[in-house]
Amino acid sequence: MTYSQTLDWMFAQLPIYQNKGKSAFNGKLDNIKLFSKALGSPEEKFKSIHVAGTNGKGSSSHMLASILQEAGYKVGLYTSPHLKDFRERIRINGEMISKKDVVSFIEDNKQFFNDHKLSFFEMTVAMAFEHFAIEQVDIAIIEVGLGGRLDSTNIITPEVSLITNIGLDHTDLLGDTIAKIAVEKAGVIKEAIPVVVSESQEETTSIFKAIAKEKNASIVFADSVFIKEYKTSLLGNYQQKNIKGAVSALQQLKGFVVEDNAIVNGLLNVVENTGLMGRWQLLQEQPRVICDTAHNKEGLSLTMKQLNVQKYKSLFIVLGVVKDKNLDAILPLFPKNANYFFCSPKIERGLDAALLQQRASKFSLKGDVYLSVKEALEKSKSLAQKEDLIYVGGSTFVVAEII
Repeated sequence: MTYSQTLDWMFAQLPIYQNKGKSAFNGKLDNIKLFSKALGSPEEKFKSIHVAGTNGKGSSSHMLASILQEAGYKVGLYTSPHLKDFRERIRINGEMISKKDVVSFIEDNKQFFNDHKLSFFEMTVAMAFEHFAIEQVDIAIIEVGLGGRLDSTNIITPEVSLITNIGLDHTDLLGDTIAKIAVEKAGVIKEAIPVVVSESQEETTSIFKAIAKEKNASIVFADSVFIKEYKTSLLGNYQQKNIKGAVSALQQLKGFVVEDNAIVNGLLNVVENTGLMGRWQLLQEQPRVICDTAHNKEGLSLTMKQLNVQKYKSLFIVLGVVKDKNLDAILPLFPKNANYFFCSPKIERGLDAALLQQRASKFSLKGDVYLSVKEALEKSKSLAQKEDLIYVGGSTFVVAEII
């Protein structure tokens, strides 16, 4: 098979969460454990840091990878979802896995996939672990896909676990309260492995402390310890929380030498070192076009705060979401003084743009409906003056279409 045929097979043969939603969530670790064993347990052949959380886990994972690269280590980075190319999910020192390696991994294991009905996510996680083992990385940063306790990545025994924060997202799968979701995310806490929590939250602190105690794991809340101020090339004031969590996690990491200059340079070169995209990303000037992948209440609260402090004459917002979003929770966060361009991402889970417009009007958000994300963006650009600002977001998949 060619690379594109291989991807078509991976996406088409198996239900994937980004398209199907709840029906694709596979809440057991049996399959990934079985497959990993068949591969010779590659996850035991490299050291790792495990990163969970509702928001900030992607940025934090890229920060950790960038800092450790600057410290001279060979660093694997596993993240999801991808924006443009499937291979973004699996990188070593910023280099994506080769198309050839993706194709050969799928071809070599196709019989197993068919026999055991592995999910897209299980295949991808195993591919990453095998790649990191073969390439003999010094350490890999492994971002949780969904939840923690039953996530396919949760077969690793990391050096440190990092939990960024907890918010109400994927409530149909993880639970409908902050406390229930915290228990799922805390599933990454391992016996006697230190855990760092980026952000203390009233509803979750006692849960994390109790589970850490039960697991005999030391726990640090990054926002309650002194860490000097660092700058990062990632735009958005909210990145300060992620910096604290990442630096605290590195302080708990034994056997690796990470000098302060590696932290400074790592945080200033995140995009260059790791290829991170879609986090308060400036796409053009005059008019300024900014995109961000924030898509739940907590993430959008931070992004909208950032939007509120921008200077502009008029504000244009290209907005699209997926069907399982709680619109009553997220739509009130958006500014009422903006011109809206409603659209739908090109995936099965995309919410119809006319329905989004209808729901948005109840919160005094006014604008027209467009047939595609691209058309919505082009129209906003044609209307915007040099001193205006265009924000594109609401969903990772909306951002993926315009980057």
